[in-house]
Amino acid sequence: MSDALVQVSDVHKVYTRGAERVDVLKGLELEVGRGEFLALMGPSGSGKTTLLNLIGGLDKPTSGRVAVAGRDLTRASPRELAHWRARHVGFVFQFYNLLPVLTAARNIELPLLLTGLSRAERQKHVAAALELVGLADRAGHYPMQLSGGQEQRVGIARAIVNDPTLLLCDEPTGDLDRQTAGEILDLIAELNRRYEKTVIMVTHDPLAAERARRVLHMDKGMLVEAQAA
Repeated sequence: MSDALVQVSDVHKVYTRGAERVDVLKGLELEVGRGEFLALMGPSGSGKTTLLNLIGGLDKPTSGRVAVAGRDLTRASPRELAHWRARHVGFVFQFYNLLPVLTAARNIELPLLLTGLSRAERQKHVAAALELVGLADRAGHYPMQLSGGQEQRVGIARAIVNDPTLLLCDEPTGDLDRQTAGEILDLIAELNRRYEKTVIMVTHDPLAAERARRVLHMDKGMLVEAQAA
């Protein structure tokens, strides 16, 4: 892939549980192009979320190399990774991960606290993100005052508020009903198509995977290309 944003090269990830060795990823190779929408499917325990965490700089491989936009994440310190994530990665989680004591606006603002933006600049970014996900009128609401779909929209707004290079979604519709899930997938697809965000989405849902431009299946720590859209 000539314009690869993400490069995963001969990556192994091993965990140890007592005397037991668990090989989660086994010499994995992957390239993801700029502006691509990739879905990762596979059974539980196949390594999908582990791979997502490595690409997002939340973890490091046991061996091999993970690079995003030319930055070798395997050589970065924890502090460097934290600042890199704040600038380049947006995460969308299955269970939203919103802080219940903060309003929607304050939840969305959290990633910006690691940047050098002023309060006024942060508020401007938050307002734009809320508008984009259709929740401009819910800025002052707390998570318990929102529906599941609205909570996930807040989660997406938080993920995009820093205008990230990469959007990583881990089962973003797994806790939603079919109609609401469709609305969330429409939003993610629009971010990819209209705003050219590179999206990597882990999902068990074939209907969700259909929104992606490319689908890969993981099995026992390895990737198998299934189809191209």
